[in-house]
Amino acid sequence: MVAAAAVVENPYAGVHHEDLSQAIEAGAELGKLLGKMAVEALGETPESYGKGGIVGTNGEMDHAHMFLTTAFADYLREAVGGGKSWITSAAKRGVPGTALDVPIAYKDALFVRSHYDAMEVRIPDAPHPNEVVVIAVVANRGRLNYRLGGLKKDEAKGLDGLR
Repeated sequence: MVAAAAVVENPYAGVHHEDLSQAIEAGAELGKLLGKMAVEALGETPESYGKGGIVGTNGEMDHAHMFLTTAFADYLREAVGGGKSWITSAAKRGVPGTALDVPIAYKDALFVRSHYDAMEVRIPDAPHPNEVVVIAVVANRGRLNYRLGGLKKDEAKGLDGLR
């Protein structure tokens, strides 16, 4: 498993805004950058992916999620060589050093249980109150010694993102 993270200034920290589209557009660039970095660090084609964010205390939960929308996800999918499954995610508010367990799942079929996992990510000096930590996680295999039944990776059709 590999995580790539960016610490970015929260343009909406401390003030309520109805329109978060500026940051949603920035999320696309973050998806492209973090997806590429994670895949390069992994050194092979990923089988699983996930995303997450930690927003500083002057922000709102939507300020983490605004960077993780479809715009981010589309570039993460591109970086991993495709992906039919929706990308699992998690977000929370926190102080510097707050940990986030970023969930991951098989990139082509969500019901492949062997690939349900998570990676704990923390940045010791982030997020500060006006920052957001944006995270992409990739993995090259499912869990070792998986034995809980269900759809196997080699049985997945990858047509609808579920099976």
